[in-house]
Amino acid sequence: MKKTILTSILILLISSLCIAQSKVDLAITNANIIDIRTGKLTNNKVVIVDKGEIINVCSSSELSKYKASQTISAKGKFVMPTLWDMHVHFGGGDSLIQENKDLMNLYIAMGITAVRDAAADISPSVLEWRKAVNDGKLLGPTIFTSGPKLEGYKSIWLGDIEVGTMDEVNKALDSLDMLKVDFVKITDNTIKPEIYLGSIKEARRRGYKTSAHIPPVFTIEQVSEAGLSSVEHITYLLRAGLKNQKELSDQVANGTLTARDLSLKALNEFDEATAEAAFKVLAKNKTAVTPTLSISYATAFLDVNDHQNDEFLKYIGPGLRKTYDWRVQRAAKDSKEAIEIRHRTIEKAASLLPLLQRSGVKILAGTDAGYLNSFDYPGLGLHQELELMVKNGLTPLQALQASIINGPEFLNKLEKYGSVSKGKKADILLLNENPLLNISATQNIYGLVAHGEYLDAAKLKSLLIAK
Repeated sequence: MKKTILTSILILLISSLCIAQSKVDLAITNANIIDIRTGKLTNNKVVIVDKGEIINVCSSSELSKYKASQTISAKGKFVMPTLWDMHVHFGGGDSLIQENKDLMNLYIAMGITAVRDAAADISPSVLEWRKAVNDGKLLGPTIFTSGPKLEGYKSIWLGDIEVGTMDEVNKALDSLDMLKVDFVKITDNTIKPEIYLGSIKEARRRGYKTSAHIPPVFTIEQVSEAGLSSVEHITYLLRAGLKNQKELSDQVANGTLTARDLSLKALNEFDEATAEAAFKVLAKNKTAVTPTLSISYATAFLDVNDHQNDEFLKYIGPGLRKTYDWRVQRAAKDSKEAIEIRHRTIEKAASLLPLLQRSGVKILAGTDAGYLNSFDYPGLGLHQELELMVKNGLTPLQALQASIINGPEFLNKLEKYGSVSKGKKADILLLNENPLLNISATQNIYGLVAHGEYLDAAKLKSLLIAK
């Protein structure tokens, strides 16, 4: 009788322990977690994932509290949040919609689970993909999009909303409101100067972050003071080093100086102290900079590098590859002097990265990858961007911060992203090497948790399909 009672008690205890276990989707054990904000490495942790969210990061002794459908050992691996590409493009016309959609796999395969689409001409499809990814119906990066961008009349870019009056700006922004865009993009091809500034101010008044190219008629400080949230392309910042930047910008405005001559002066007369003062204005106004080094280097050195045997080229659809011809053919027409200038321009502009960092400017890691932008490959391009950032003076940690922390922070999403910790989205990268020691290690991927779903190296490789 006594033995029967003891046996019953033991069964009850075992049953209660089993009942106490929480059912979860995934447990990552033996994780060496990198804190991207501090660079600190925390060893031998367990990451518990359920329904697309990290619900706990704990010691191995607490693993028994959970019954995981899948358990992954990360022993000897390095665990950190996934990467964000803060400047991409989907476009090229309706005939290339499927080829653009196929790029979603490339981003996931390369450990990128969020992208900022900086405008193109297939916005209805991009908005559909954004919803499908958010609803868990499409494997791909989370998309944050501007929708169609604002430009002046007779823009050279397809899909733009052309504006020439503030009434048209307000109607354009009303249409973007209806699309529920994540930020507003403005470029400077044909837009009137006063409408350009007015667009920034009105978009900011409505609560949008703004992203833009910089017209030569304005100083870097002027557009920052107007409320610009991010400068796209670091080459614009060379103007910040001109001691008489305002005078020269006024000359462009009144037609006594060409934009090309302004760019040459910025390259040849750059003064670091002057630039630093301008960059501190950017920092004060929280104007970020997206360098897009990868596209700038690719196009500047088309005379040096033969990309026809690039491994990644085979993953780009033929229609998108065809759009690369525009830049290639244009670069081929450059004179020897023009080639030298484009080499010097990107090298000088890239050298500004440490100065921007010291000045307190937020740097965003973005590639400009997509249609038209020759040999700047979606997915791979971001890893190359990080390598170029380090090559030009940032530490590996600073480069990773530009993607993993500054990206979501810019889009007001840092509450759910930026670290492997409780309450964050389950977008997690498992690497075979420590990227703090070698930034190229971001390409040596052991596995990926994308929106809560674990994909091992074999599955990631299977997403890379030759076209």
